[in-house]
Amino acid sequence: MGVDQWFLSAAERGNPATLLDRANPGGLAWTSGNEVTPLIHGASYFAELLHCVRLMGAHDLLLFTDWRGDPDELLDGPGTEISRVFTDAVARGVVVKGMVWRSHLDRFAFSEQENRHLGEEINRAGGEVIRDMRVRRGGSHHQKFVVLRHPDRPELDVAFVGGIDLCHSRRDDERHQGDIQRQPMAEVYGERPPWHDIQLAVRGPAVAAVERVFRERWQDPTPLNRNPISNLADRARGEDVQPRPLPPQRPAPEPRGTLNVQLLRTYPKKRPAFPFAPSGERSVARGYQKVISQAKTLIYIEDQYFWNAEIVRSFADALARQDGLHLIVVLPRFPDQDGRLSEPPNLIGRREALDLVRRAGGSRVGVYGIQNHAGTPVYVHAKVGIVDDVWASVGSDNINRRSWTHDSELACAVFDEQPDDREPRELDSLGSGARRFARNLRLSLAAEHLDLTEASVQALCDPVTMFDAFEASARSLQHWHDTGRQGSRPPGRLLPYPTPQLGGFTRAWSRPLYRAIYDPDGRPRRVRRAGSF
Repeated sequence: MGVDQWFLSAAERGNPATLLDRANPGGLAWTSGNEVTPLIHGASYFAELLHCVRLMGAHDLLLFTDWRGDPDELLDGPGTEISRVFTDAVARGVVVKGMVWRSHLDRFAFSEQENRHLGEEINRAGGEVIRDMRVRRGGSHHQKFVVLRHPDRPELDVAFVGGIDLCHSRRDDERHQGDIQRQPMAEVYGERPPWHDIQLAVRGPAVAAVERVFRERWQDPTPLNRNPISNLADRARGEDVQPRPLPPQRPAPEPRGTLNVQLLRTYPKKRPAFPFAPSGERSVARGYQKVISQAKTLIYIEDQYFWNAEIVRSFADALARQDGLHLIVVLPRFPDQDGRLSEPPNLIGRREALDLVRRAGGSRVGVYGIQNHAGTPVYVHAKVGIVDDVWASVGSDNINRRSWTHDSELACAVFDEQPDDREPRELDSLGSGARRFARNLRLSLAAEHLDLTEASVQALCDPVTMFDAFEASARSLQHWHDTGRQGSRPPGRLLPYPTPQLGGFTRAWSRPLYRAIYDPDGRPRRVRRAGSF
């Protein structure tokens, strides 16, 4: 079976208003001939981004979106502040355009001031960064991607897509000792909170598709901010309130690899509507539901949340239907913020989701947190899904209702044309066979979590063997902690994730807050009533 069994068709995307698929040859909802490199950890991504931006010159085009941006965040040591790297590019003649979520106030632990300052520095240099508040009430622009185009050197074109913001706390590496420029987090994460994350470097025709995502948002004629008071303040500061035209889009880069890439997105139903998604778009949800419904051997998830029983019901249904299916979920062991009011709403949705999948899969469900070798919890911010070593997705999207319906999100789903010749060769129910990209990504993540070398991790090609290895490693490390850390620390960084325990009163007051604020629903009413996406 081919890629069409794993990717959405244009009709299945459910958003005929977008140009995303119509611009592809034959109207396909994906591009072929791509090269994709996983950049695990912010330090890897930032170093590659810095290298690529420094290669840019006059008339090249740099486009970026972000949820949070800190102008002083270092990409790779002194002198590599993001604002400086981007303003230096402007000085070389690079056309720099950016969209950063306008955000809520800093006193609510969001990032209004940081986002404004990043834009101001780039704008003063001659670039153009807008603060975009064209969202559903209570929503955000959560997409995090960068597109670099080179009219005279298209072989250098690249798009970076994933979950890593250009901000504090993200520049960590495989040692998980944290970013020296920290973002305030729960006390349990220490002075330099360890951070686990991933971004993809995409080269080939898919670069043009990512650029179209940017252009659709940029060219939306809806005012950036509909608050008249803050609009007056923006004008007084000389801030852009109307995006200027972009240069014409150039042809897609030439094919250069064996990977098919499908862009999956979330946009909510809102007023005024997105012209490119008048009823919203929920292809992230639809893409996941399609592949989960046919999963046979292993679903591997790394996620910041994994919330909401309605959202994870498709996982539970697959576990109940396939008695050989296993599920691994890697999560943060603790919420990112302390507090009696903030912690329970963070946990109530996860408890309901984990109860559901554990009832369906029993011992075939493994849920884990991560700690570094010093014993400090690692905050899992990665958004990764891998199904039967065939389909893989990395993006800004979490597995919760907010990401599947309410905020703007972007993910890259990947299907490799190149089969993997390592045994077992076939794990899926369609006869597609294991694929190089998905399997290599799974093994790379496993090698880090289990402290294995690249050579020794090859023994985990069999997903059930890996499932057992995760369980054994986590049990061993937990026993070492429980017995007073006697003797040498066992290898590995995984610990079992227990179901959160919340009292009846806490559940009663936190559930409405969770549903309304933490995990809202952005679907049209008819879709919501039907329980579909």
